[in-house]
Amino acid sequence: MFRVIESIPSKKAEPIKVWIAGVASERVNQMIDPERSIDQAVSDYRRLGYSEEWITRRIKTIEIRKGLTDEWKRGGVTKEVDFAFLTDLMSKTWSGSCKNCPRRL
Repeated sequence: MFRVIESIPSKKAEPIKVWIAGVASERVNQMIDPERSIDQAVSDYRRLGYSEEWITRRIKTIEIRKGLTDEWKRGGVTKEVDFAFLTDLMSKTWSGSCKNCPRRL
């Protein structure tokens, strides 16, 4: 996309070029230091008006979910549809809405 915009001989395209370069630079920095991605997410949640308590819970939920999916991967789960099925099964079991799910709480 940058190359297409770069080829446009117009001064109006310059701000877009600068913006794209900035976004690309930030993304590279986030790849080098993943903590920047977390910081960006927190900033975005704040900008959207979420409370500090909600943000903390959300970040913790993401961390827990990552641990769970990592465990499923170690167990051999590789397909996205299988991750979706396991998530759905857990949710239905937890909420009691699955008639054939085991009750182990």
